[in-house]
Amino acid sequence: MLLGIDVGGTFTDFVLLDDAGQVRIHKLLTSARDPSVAILRGIADLEAGPEAAVIHGATVATNALLERRGAPTALITTEGFRDVLQIGRQTRPELYALHPTRPAPLVPAPWRFELPERVDRHGAVLVPLDPEATDAVIRRLLAEGIESVAVCFLFSFLNPAHEQQVRERIAALGGEAAPFVSLSCDVLPEYREYERTSTTVINAYVAPLMSRYLSHLEGGLEGRRLRIMQSNGGTISAEAARTLAARAVLSGPAGGVVGAFEMARLAGFKDVITFDMGGTSTDVSLCPGRVQETTEGVIAGLPLRLPIIDIHTVGAGGGSIARLDAGGALRVGPESAGSDPGPVCYGQDEAQEITVTDANLVLGRLDAGHFLGGRMTLDLGRTQARMQDLARRLSLPLEAAAWGLIRVANSNMERAIRTISVERGRDPRRFALVAFGGAGPLHACELAAALRIPRVLIPPHPGVLSALGMILADIVKDYSQTIMLPAEKADAKTLDRLFAPLRERGRADLHAEGLADDEISLLPALDMRYVGQSFELTIPLGEETARITHDFHTAHRRRFTYASEGEPVEIVNVRLKAVGRTAKPQFSRQPLGDLDPKAAHAGYKQVYFASAD
Repeated sequence: MLLGIDVGGTFTDFVLLDDAGQVRIHKLLTSARDPSVAILRGIADLEAGPEAAVIHGATVATNALLERRGAPTALITTEGFRDVLQIGRQTRPELYALHPTRPAPLVPAPWRFELPERVDRHGAVLVPLDPEATDAVIRRLLAEGIESVAVCFLFSFLNPAHEQQVRERIAALGGEAAPFVSLSCDVLPEYREYERTSTTVINAYVAPLMSRYLSHLEGGLEGRRLRIMQSNGGTISAEAARTLAARAVLSGPAGGVVGAFEMARLAGFKDVITFDMGGTSTDVSLCPGRVQETTEGVIAGLPLRLPIIDIHTVGAGGGSIARLDAGGALRVGPESAGSDPGPVCYGQDEAQEITVTDANLVLGRLDAGHFLGGRMTLDLGRTQARMQDLARRLSLPLEAAAWGLIRVANSNMERAIRTISVERGRDPRRFALVAFGGAGPLHACELAAALRIPRVLIPPHPGVLSALGMILADIVKDYSQTIMLPAEKADAKTLDRLFAPLRERGRADLHAEGLADDEISLLPALDMRYVGQSFELTIPLGEETARITHDFHTAHRRRFTYASEGEPVEIVNVRLKAVGRTAKPQFSRQPLGDLDPKAAHAGYKQVYFASAD
């Protein structure tokens, strides 16, 4: 028995798959102050027994970063590099902003410490780690009440000895009160100092919160096995998520892409755009025959260089709040009403701001008496009154104001789909749009018409598809190592030697998860670039290692429309994805129902699909 749980900003979704292959779904308002309250209530409502294995998409790490409420974190780094978080890459996301701003580092300056040590670019020790200076720094951060420590030394991905020595000293001096320690050689053993430091700090910042949350949740689960969805579309054990919490930052949206792609495949669609519109945000992903990954993620303005499904997110959801800007123009989002107080139509007294869900109700697209299968009644009268206030400010009739709100939200989501398709050289007309999430199917046809997408697929139970995707996910472990090797020197024997330790770790970790050899697949890949380029393309490594340079040229031409076949190529990183295949539910093809729609007829009402004059 499997139970997928996705905690969203507005609703918590449940999909229970019993041993007979039957699927049951459930949906509750998210308990914002403590997500486990809604989780445990949903488990009780579904009567999921102690034998149920729980796969959970956790939002703890995401929310901690967005709200800047992570653990008090310190950074220990090589002497001379304490300000790498502050300096960053000197990029300007808003090129023409008159007063550009950037998010403050997660670690304030007083908690960024330097130690005299140095390893060169070959991994040789130039300056040994100073034991006295190390102990002095550790005593200071213990006195400061630091809860978590990120350790990131120069070239530690080639020689991790100094980072490991610091962890040992923290454990020795801190005893039972020792803070959590996150080493860059464990989190991201790759070059690029800023991204490696940022990713290690993110992991240290959220790990203590994730650990406390999982301990609390496991206590309520009463012995049920718990797995956590990762941002890469696979799952890991709760124990692994405690120490590598950064890998679960985008776990909910990742479950949605996995579920949507699988449902599309079963329906006969190969190339799809997934469109997940929830209560707080909309997540879109382009899947050209496969789920695409990237290692260049950004969360709350901070680089996160870990394997994640390539998802683009905008602040447009059912709970997105409508407002007028200084010029009197209508804006929608990114602020959301969430579940508390929620949209006006949910009936909570504190709710005063009109949202996209309220507009859909006013236009008749939602039925006040049949929301959540009739378990929740929407307040149409109060919603119309609040919408009328907005309409007066816009000098528009009631329905025209609501339709304008929908059009603004649609334009935000249309722009997101263009970002992942047109701006990357992909024609959205060649894809099917898979719409899901609580609000996705309400807006899918209008978006498809605007983008000239010919097909829209709405899978069964679209409102809980992210939770279903978590049930479908395999157990996945990602490993990487920087090598900086000229491509002409990468013969089969050399590559086999470089991948050997990663394969050994992958098999050992999946064996520890209870998987047998015949359930394990090891998928190697190479990060490659032309010498002198700043960024790489990830190229799957097939059996013909002699073709890796040819494969890189082909991939470069596909991505950038050209290839410089006379230029030297280098391999920057080796990557290994270890996949443990899990048992999948079998979905049987259902026969077509009666063509007479009378059985589904619930009544008559006015519904608006265009601007009211």
